[in-house]
Amino acid sequence: MSNTSNFRQAFREAQSQSLVGPNVIANALPYVGGGLVLTALGTYGGLGVIRTNPGLFFPTFIGAVILELILFFVAQNVASKGNKAVALPLLGIYSLLSGYTLSGLVFLALRTQGVGIQGIAIAALGCGVTFIIARQIGSNLSESDGMALTKTISLGMIALVVVCLTQFVFALFGVYSPSWLEIGISGLGVFLFVGVSVVDFYILPRTYRNDEYLPAALSMYLTYINLFIFILRLLIAINSRD
Repeated sequence: MSNTSNFRQAFREAQSQSLVGPNVIANALPYVGGGLVLTALGTYGGLGVIRTNPGLFFPTFIGAVILELILFFVAQNVASKGNKAVALPLLGIYSLLSGYTLSGLVFLALRTQGVGIQGIAIAALGCGVTFIIARQIGSNLSESDGMALTKTISLGMIALVVVCLTQFVFALFGVYSPSWLEIGISGLGVFLFVGVSVVDFYILPRTYRNDEYLPAALSMYLTYINLFIFILRLLIAINSRD
């Protein structure tokens, strides 16, 4: 959920600003695609560890999460300063770690009856369709509508982070959410990240110049990874009802 701090920072910077990078999204897309490919490789590697040495996965998962959080802030800071030679490999490592930490959810999806590989494909397709629709809507938002939507989604993201952190803490103590609550949280996550994807097309060209495509790519990457996660969580929750 690192996307939240990135999103709020972009919101603050975009307030009352006109278009400063009309081509920044087009410039960022190849790096978003490359990051997603590396994420898929990281997920494949994580699935291999789960299948061949499941006892090793949990400690390496925790280590990957910690390293991923550190790398997010370091890579974001380096990318925002325009040091592309350093930022690019950091973002590549971050994408691989994201895939590794995602592999547990993908493994669960593969083992859940009614989800499986087709559910993973549906989640990926959902992200693609969202991108196409969000691009059309977000690029044509007026200043007033864009800022209103951005502020609303930002507040919703804060609420989602609080809920997910609470859920995670309870899970550490063996208290898991009932199916109906998991469906509700996952549905809210899908709704909010669809909104974030629309806001990206409004806010990123007002936040970053055309040559600042790496921080823009990081923002878009996080949006679609989180959207994929919540769609997959929703499918798993629906097909695992008590």
